[in-house]
Amino acid sequence: MNNLHPDLPTPASGSSADGRSSRWQTHREERRRELIKSARRAVHALGSDASMEDIAAAAGTSKSVFYRYFGDKAGLQQAVGEVVLSQMQRKIGEAAQSAQTPREGLHAMISAYLQMAETSPNVYSFVTRSSPVEVDSPAASTAISGALGHFFESIAEMIAAPMRTHLGGGKEAVIGFWPTAAIGLVRNAGEQWLSTPESSTKPDQEAMARQITAWLCVGIAPELIETSVRTNEGH
Repeated sequence: MNNLHPDLPTPASGSSADGRSSRWQTHREERRRELIKSARRAVHALGSDASMEDIAAAAGTSKSVFYRYFGDKAGLQQAVGEVVLSQMQRKIGEAAQSAQTPREGLHAMISAYLQMAETSPNVYSFVTRSSPVEVDSPAASTAISGALGHFFESIAEMIAAPMRTHLGGGKEAVIGFWPTAAIGLVRNAGEQWLSTPESSTKPDQEAMARQITAWLCVGIAPELIETSVRTNEGH
């Protein structure tokens, strides 16, 4: 009897079964990658709130196919997120490696982060939102948060490494807290910047990267710090 289900392998035995199983697994992985790419394009065009039905229609297939491969929308969100966050992490790492100083490295990483997020705000929102819509499984939501947390933990360590070398001198404990705080500032400032409507007062990507870098390295108002230091020295 012919196998009528396109996503189920025909039963067999021995080496023939192993070969078919391997080919089936390869086919399934390729199909899954194609669906992730299609979903990413659909979200980019339709917005982060696009439904599974909208995404499937844009991909030229049915939503049942997406459910078969990803379980639910949260599963699709996780799958797209893993690809996008991996690309962002690689891009940020490459930017940091080309820098000559810790501050240049920090600026390069922030700039790369903002640039990739700005390239598709819809996709960025889709993979980083903390409360995805159409979540059918609490476990899937937890997996999304875990993947996102791992991404920002990795970036925090990338930031901390050059700072340990640059500062040293027994400041390791302080440095341990700083990267996590830095990531929070970068992400929150970056996401607010992304959601801000275009206007003559909105900074461009490079200006925003420089500003965030200055906040992290110098502070919000360095002139106030300098004034305070001079005042204290005068007493």
